[in-house]
Amino acid sequence: MADDIYDLVIIGGGPAGYVGAIRAGQLGKKVAVIEMERAGGTCLNWGCIPTKALLKSAELYRTIQKADSYGLSVTGASFDFAKVVERSRGVAATMAKGVEFLFKKNKVDYFVGKGSVAVPGMVEITEGEHKGKFLRTKNILLCTGQKPRPLPGLPVDGTRVMTSREALAAKVAPKTMAIIGAGAIGVEFAYFFNAFGTKVTLIEMLPNILPIEDEEISKVLERSFAKQGIAVHTGTKSENIRVGAKSVKLDLVKDGAKIELEVDTVLVAIGITSALDGLTSAKVKLELDRGFVKVDNNYQTSTPGIYAAGDIQGPPWLAHVASFRAVQAVEGMFGVTKPKQVGIFPGCTYCQPQVASTGLTEKQAKEKKLDYKVGKFPFTAVGKAVAAGDTEGFVKVIADAKTGEIYGVHIIGNEATELIAEYGLAMNLEATVDEIHHSIHAHPTLSEALGEAALATMGQAIHI
Repeated sequence: MADDIYDLVIIGGGPAGYVGAIRAGQLGKKVAVIEMERAGGTCLNWGCIPTKALLKSAELYRTIQKADSYGLSVTGASFDFAKVVERSRGVAATMAKGVEFLFKKNKVDYFVGKGSVAVPGMVEITEGEHKGKFLRTKNILLCTGQKPRPLPGLPVDGTRVMTSREALAAKVAPKTMAIIGAGAIGVEFAYFFNAFGTKVTLIEMLPNILPIEDEEISKVLERSFAKQGIAVHTGTKSENIRVGAKSVKLDLVKDGAKIELEVDTVLVAIGITSALDGLTSAKVKLELDRGFVKVDNNYQTSTPGIYAAGDIQGPPWLAHVASFRAVQAVEGMFGVTKPKQVGIFPGCTYCQPQVASTGLTEKQAKEKKLDYKVGKFPFTAVGKAVAAGDTEGFVKVIADAKTGEIYGVHIIGNEATELIAEYGLAMNLEATVDEIHHSIHAHPTLSEALGEAALATMGQAIHI
């Protein structure tokens, strides 16, 4: 017998699950969320939020080190790595409490444990203090997200071999570290550990770090990392990894040449995989696509009444995209609106310099054989950036050569992740570069570079 009857039971309390639950609560629905660890899921507890807290500490420490350039004298600056990590854990805990408060505010029942779909319309809590409890429900939303993808044959021990999760709980910065994979996670941890004295080697199989970003942006970041002391190896495979008691040895192979690297720790950041273990009983079969749960335009799976949203669906694996998908799924299942699919969205990487983008890269524009033009504007020509001492990077706009329709925007530099929002809104509203530069940007601000880059597509930038 089921203990409770719900309009919606959500398995997973991350950016998809908790946001979907709150939206359903706002609609007056009876909702339950089952989360294995703590409200907020991986993003809030072991991903987005704590990593940004770590990166802020790294950025501040780096700023202190160059205090002389601001006319300031700072002596004896040092750090306590354990306290840096402790602060990030505290930030995550604060945010989790905030989500728990929102659950109460919106009358969402919250269970800590592992949920499994026993049969359509019935969810069992299979682990945790509520083990054995069944929830009967009209709708089920799967939001279990993802987990780090391990390297075959390389077990994670938290000391010699880490994923991002173990790195977030490290009490001591290793003297040397190899990071395998230079996507957003690998790049952010490379910046963080390097800032606190770790000799970092960043290894990427593909030709560029941040492989999904515009190639020009990736090259600039690679040069910046080299200046910061990070050894970057692109187009390079990691082979023959040997874990010893005191170090890890691995071979770096590029163009047939091989060099041996020995480090204290290896951080594996090669990607993610859907968290599907135990999500359904043998009686429930969900259709998968390349290991991700397949959904229709209403976010419904192959089993009626069971929906899925967030990273479990597949890329793009971004918290803000997961939240968008969950809201669309909830509003669709309850007849509020016709669900929308992900269209224009920002991608952000929070190292220094920051990287942010939306829309097509220049390579993609070429592959589509679009008639496009490019406008670039450097932060060296922006008064606010010069005054702040953060002139690295530029804004790059890709637009239709005739109409000025914006195809893509790519930013590298200070506060890039904040600046990208303007172009996201512009593209959603189908604005043109003409309308961007006709929007008056306050002076002095970094956002002036956005307007100037739009002007640059027509060769009319004023300050270069």
